[in-house]
Formats: sequence, structure tokens, C-alpha cells
Amino acid sequence: MSFQQGLSGLNATAKSLEVIGNNIANASTYGAKASRAEFGDVYAAALNGAGTNTIGIGVNLTAVSQQFTQGNILTTENPMDLAINGAGFFQVTDGNSPIVYSRNGQFKIDRDGYIVNNERKRLLGYPASGTGIIQPGAATSLQLPTQGIDPQVTTQIDIEFNLDSRLGITAPTSGPAIDYADPTTYNNATSMTVYDDRGTDVAVTYFFQKSGADTWNVFMTANGTTVGGTTAAPLPVTTITFPPNGSAPTAPVGAVAVNIPASTNAAGAATLAIPGVQLDLTNSTHYGTGFGVTNMTQDGYAPGQLSSISIESNGIVMARYSNGQSRPAGQIEIATFRNPQGLQPMGGNVWGRTFSSGDPVLGTPGNGNLGVLQAGALEESNVDLTAELVNMITAQRIYQANAQTIKTVDQIMQTLVNMR
Repeated sequence: MSFQQGLSGLNATAKSLEVIGNNIANASTYGAKASRAEFGDVYAAALNGAGTNTIGIGVNLTAVSQQFTQGNILTTENPMDLAINGAGFFQVTDGNSPIVYSRNGQFKIDRDGYIVNNERKRLLGYPASGTGIIQPGAATSLQLPTQGIDPQVTTQIDIEFNLDSRLGITAPTSGPAIDYADPTTYNNATSMTVYDDRGTDVAVTYFFQKSGADTWNVFMTANGTTVGGTTAAPLPVTTITFPPNGSAPTAPVGAVAVNIPASTNAAGAATLAIPGVQLDLTNSTHYGTGFGVTNMTQDGYAPGQLSSISIESNGIVMARYSNGQSRPAGQIEIATFRNPQGLQPMGGNVWGRTFSSGDPVLGTPGNGNLGVLQAGALEESNVDLTAELVNMITAQRIYQANAQTIKTVDQIMQTLVNMR
């Protein structure tokens, strides 16, 4: 009699309910992927495979298939939270077991500076050199730097400004070429901070003095110490000559070398000499409008300590320092598979590689068919809770129907037994 069909239906439906229950349990698990129970019918083997009126003998569970569709991206307040928007998996390892793969981007920094997940597995990526150059190759555990950033001496100064062509000549006709304490001996002034080899700040002031038609002298001081000449007889570090239309100067045609002397800053600290600084004033103009500095840059900076970490969409981990500088500290490598459904669930929001999944295809976020990273966000589970509840009701009815077939067959057999 047909007990086997009903029994197989009960077993298969029970497995389906287990899959549905697991999906519902992980509806709020970040990076979790829904599973689907897939069934196949069962037929008894016929002689030579023949028979056109064969009745099946039930159903069996052929596979529990994971659905690797994109989950919703939820923004968070944690800069170490990461979400992959698109294809790919994070690679994590404990250093001993094989590498496993995850879509859960809840990462933290451990006491040794490694980026780890809640299972204490370390995130893999490319390290960076001490100067912030990414070193691609075999991925290693990403470790954030603990030491600060070394200072850099100023070697280049670029200033973009306009000198008012309507102003009169202020160059003295006798005595010193300029008196820094007397504003009548120059037209305009501006200042900036540069740095010596130790990263000590040096306050540099520029004085612009009109010496003739379309001609301006540029004087400099470093912490009040004149640059060029002597204190008693200061000399300009350069002279700017403009064409009659006031556009870019005809002289100097490029940067001029300036030797900034040793001095004492406002805090009383001695600063080192900074020789050979390239001063570029070629972006200046000489129009009939007020004096104004529109850009002023220099390439030196003071030492700094690590203050924060940010992760860009291409996986580069940027270390930001207290002196305003930023430098790559590494780059996250992610992996994708030709057959993600072949991955083996390992628990703890990770999957393991199998023969069915194939070898991982490695790369950085955004390259090829790999997704991009979104920092301060997490990927929610792709479980559709409404659909799962409907599936649960359906599975319950199917279970009841299979139980009813067993009950009916039992009644038929009871009738046969009771026949006299």
C-alpha cells in the first residue's frame, strides 16, 4: 500500500519547514543568505527502464540551495562596518585553518591592530609601504599602523595672487630697501607656515613692494628673520616683472631657489635652516583690482599621530593623522566564485570553498565584475520574511495532506483486515 509516498512527503515537508525556520531565524543576520529546499520525485526502477503507467513512490530532498542575491544596504554609525554592493566575498582567516569567505562586514580592530570579525578572524588584503604605496600580491592579514607619520621638510612653495596695478611705488629712495615695521615701505603682505627637517613650524611672511611700472620686489622673513641680505640691509628674494596687460609675469619664468635661515619661532624653539626651497610665483597677475591671494600651498608638514581610519569604495584603507595628512594603510582584497551556490556553509556567517564552487577569483573592489565597498554600512539578510511566512503556511498544509494520505491508507487496510 501507499504508506511510502505519504511518509516521504512528511519527511520532505519537515525538511522544508526546517529550511524555512532557519531562514526566519536569520532574517536579521547581516550578510546571511536565504536557502531554498529543492525536491525531486522518486520512481521504482522498471525492467529496462520501461513502463508508461509507472506511479511514483514519493519525494526526496535533492538540495538545499542558497540564494546569493543582493541584500539591502543599511547605513550605520560605525566606520568599520563594510557592505559589498555587488558580487564578492570578504576573505577572513584565523591564520591556521583555510581561508573562509563572508558577506558580513561587521569588522573591528583588535589589540594588535588587525581588522577582525566577531569570530576573531582577520580580514585579508594588500599591505602598504611606509610611504603609503599599496603592495599587491599575496593577500595578508591587514594590520593598521600604530606609529605616527614622520615630518617632511618644505621643498616647494606655490602662491597664486593678484597685485593691484593701481597702487603707487613704495620702494624707498634711500636707506634700507624695506623696513618691515613701516607699512609705507611696501604695499601688501601675506604669510604662511613651512616646516624644517624636524617638522618644526616656521612662520614665513611675504612682503610685496612696488618698485616701478609693472615691477614688484618680493621680500621674505622667517620668524621675523630676513631672508635675503642682512637685517640691516635686506634684499628681495626675487623681482616680478609683468607685461603691460598684467597677465602672467615675464620674469621670473619659473621657480626661484630660496634659502630660509635658521631662526627662533614664536614658542622660543630653534628652527633649522631650510635650503633650496623652490618658490613659484608664476601664477601671479597684475590687474587693476585689489590685492588677493587665491591659492597658497607648500609640501611640508609636521609629525602626526594616527587619529582615524576610513575605507574607500575601492577597498583602500586610509589612515588619517593629526597633522592633516592621510596615507593608504592597505587595500582590502575580495573574492568571487563562478558557482557561489557550491560554497559550503561553515556557520558564523562564513562559507568554505569546495570543488563545486571552483577556485576563488581575486581582485580589489570595483575591478572586473567585483562589487564596490560601502563603509559605514552593512548588508542585511536577503530573507523575505513575508514570503517565508506564506511558505510556512503552505508547507504546513502539505504536511497535513500527506498525513491524511497515510490515514486514508490505514483506513483502507483496516477495512481489508475486517473483511470476513
